[in-house]
Amino acid sequence: MKNIFLLGLLLVFTTLTYAQSSTYSITGKVVDKDAGIPLEYATITVTDVNNAEDVEGGITDTSGNFTIEVPAGEYTIKIEYISFQPIILTKKISGDLNLGTTQLEFAASDLDEVTVVAETTTVDIRLDKKIYNIGKDLTTAGGTVSDALNNVPSVSVDVEGSISLRGNDNVRILINGKPSAIAGYGSTDVLRQLPADAIERVEVITSPSARYDAEGTAGILNIILRKEKTLGFNGSLNTSVGNPDLASISANLNLRTDKFNIFNTTGYRYSSSPGNGYFDTQYNTTNEVTPTYDRIIEDRDIQRLNRGFNTNLGLEYYISDKSSITGTVFYRNGNDVDETTNLTESFRDASKVLETTRIERQKEKDDRYQFSLNYINRFNDEGHQLTADVQYATSKEIQNTFINEDITFDTEDTTPIIAERLLTNEKQNEYLIQADYVLPFGEGSQFEAGYRGNFENEVTDYRVNQEQIANSNNFVQNDTLTNLFDYTENVNAAYTQLGSKFGDFSVLAGLRLENTQLKGKIGSALTEAELQDIYGFEINTDFDNNYLGLFPTLNVTYELNDRENITLGYNRRINRPRGWFLNPFPDRSSRNNVFQGNPNLQPAFANAYDLGYLKRWDKLTLTSSVYFQRETESFEVVQEIIELQGQGSNTNGNTVIRSIPVNLSSNERLGAELGVLYNPVKWLRLNGSFNFFQFNTEGFFNNVDYSAKNTSYFARFSSKVSLPLDIDWQTNAFYRGASQNAQSDTDGILSIDLALSKDVLGDNGTISMNVSDLLNGRKRSQITTNDLFTRDSEFQWRQRQINLSFVYRFNQRKNESQRNRQTGGDDDEGDYQG
Repeated sequence: MKNIFLLGLLLVFTTLTYAQSSTYSITGKVVDKDAGIPLEYATITVTDVNNAEDVEGGITDTSGNFTIEVPAGEYTIKIEYISFQPIILTKKISGDLNLGTTQLEFAASDLDEVTVVAETTTVDIRLDKKIYNIGKDLTTAGGTVSDALNNVPSVSVDVEGSISLRGNDNVRILINGKPSAIAGYGSTDVLRQLPADAIERVEVITSPSARYDAEGTAGILNIILRKEKTLGFNGSLNTSVGNPDLASISANLNLRTDKFNIFNTTGYRYSSSPGNGYFDTQYNTTNEVTPTYDRIIEDRDIQRLNRGFNTNLGLEYYISDKSSITGTVFYRNGNDVDETTNLTESFRDASKVLETTRIERQKEKDDRYQFSLNYINRFNDEGHQLTADVQYATSKEIQNTFINEDITFDTEDTTPIIAERLLTNEKQNEYLIQADYVLPFGEGSQFEAGYRGNFENEVTDYRVNQEQIANSNNFVQNDTLTNLFDYTENVNAAYTQLGSKFGDFSVLAGLRLENTQLKGKIGSALTEAELQDIYGFEINTDFDNNYLGLFPTLNVTYELNDRENITLGYNRRINRPRGWFLNPFPDRSSRNNVFQGNPNLQPAFANAYDLGYLKRWDKLTLTSSVYFQRETESFEVVQEIIELQGQGSNTNGNTVIRSIPVNLSSNERLGAELGVLYNPVKWLRLNGSFNFFQFNTEGFFNNVDYSAKNTSYFARFSSKVSLPLDIDWQTNAFYRGASQNAQSDTDGILSIDLALSKDVLGDNGTISMNVSDLLNGRKRSQITTNDLFTRDSEFQWRQRQINLSFVYRFNQRKNESQRNRQTGGDDDEGDYQG
């Protein structure tokens, strides 16, 4: 009996001990009641009713889900999110508890306290992308979208405004998830005119899922524009002045009621962008080529005057609590004037024999319209939804160019150089139709399918009129140079993908089918045979190429814990040649250096792999990745000497360096990147990134081996310090390492930006001053060497810029985190979160 009693005590003690040591899971999901979207980083606090000091807690993940482990007991559970009304529950826990979906409502008392922009830049990692929520970047005040992109990790903008991702310039630019006239149909010129404060966030998509276009072997940059979701009327006014001449003004306005939301960004920008260039070319005599001159030195001074007006007006109408329709209209007008003065010295046997001054004056007028309609229907709060988009964009660009070249020194009685008048009339039309369907099922699984049709036509009418020697006031059209290039690109795509979560693993696998049609028709007085005789390669003046391709994607995330994960991505991509890469008629910007398109260019295909790691601490966020890409039929712009015969007296018989894009056999790219966001104390914020890459190119063109191996890197550092008197000081530094390819060695570039700002008018206004390119060193210095010539060159697109800016906000405050409500056309396309 005694033994039975002792055994009973032991069983009771063991049971009590087990009960006290066991823990149970509290799980659930937090969503925005109005928008139906998950709320990431919502805070869950669990407090023991009998011991207020016993507190557990956590935050929601990208899908709004949370899991918290607690021992058995009675607890107060508080679920809260900035600017939303919290929910407080009291529960007895004796087993696992699933709270289901908790819907938080926006706090009406906070309607006048919503931020224009978050104070610091943060990064979120998704299955197929990194999302950089742009913070208050003082160095881009008064700047453009291109300036803002240059401060995003993994992204760099070169001296000519070309955007690259991880050192690869074949990057696809999207606006709000779609191709757009705002992004300039693949050109980045428009991004140099739009104000930087129009951006809410930038999505760096290095491993795109099947939902996205397969275009862009480097990946995709998706620029999300600001659209407030706050009830009532609010907005901001931004003004800037600067040197070299800069004056800009823009307004961001928003009016929201229960049934509709009207949003508008309107701005005007006047800017002067002086630049310069220097080209020193020494020619070699070979069995094939006897150069006209031994050496030619070109010294260019470039003056640009840019005037641009843009407006983006949208209306979102809420049909019901779960469906809405959004219409937007974008318009931009550009009126630019450029003048390039090119002093050219020509040498023979080390003696100058000819000196000319060439002045090129170009006036350009540009009108762009875009009309978009978006419909979204959320069938429930779990993510079941249908979205549909229709978009039409059109643009018209007219360039009038007058080129005059005077001989200022001549030892050989050179034939007078005739003046030219060039007229370029370019029209573009683009239609987009898109539908996406998302169906969640089971526990953490999601099915998606969709269609996108993109239909683009571009007609370039190029006319060359040349001065008659006998009568300088009479200009006659040169039919051998005048041409009409009608280019069409049609892409039809369908995709499906499936995402699911298996414990700590999230998997998103998809397949995209794309059919690409590239059509071109060249209208010219010259026959195909005559064009081949002049330019040295076969030219098809009426081509129609079709490509059908499958593009698989796979993205996997392993959650080590709620602040640490590993990602793995694979995708197949395509690089389609754009219109200017296909037009075989060379530009006229220089008699000695020309760029010429290649209508025989074929698309390039790439397979890319990416392995990433993210770790968050309270004050530190670390992101890192290694990546590998192999591209076949890759594009390479090669330089060679040709003689342009029959092209008018300006070029007849001259040796000219031609830059032309060609397909090479392969390009392999291997790299690694590291990014750090660190806020050690309240008054100091640090942001740094480093990207190292190596690429290996193999291939021949015209019996010349263009194989090359290049190793390079770029690094970025930013610090923001809060000084006394509420003054903020920010420093940005960027360094691009030296690089090489088959023909050229390019020096490294160091650029430093500084900025100071102070809040005024009760924190409703901010005054800031910034200096862009403090050392005036953002220049491309390059040496090109081959068997035919050696060229030393330097080019600077824009000189050092100093800006003074003022921002005034009404019905907004700046020190709270901005709500990230994504509805209508601004959603990030229903990304699967796992």
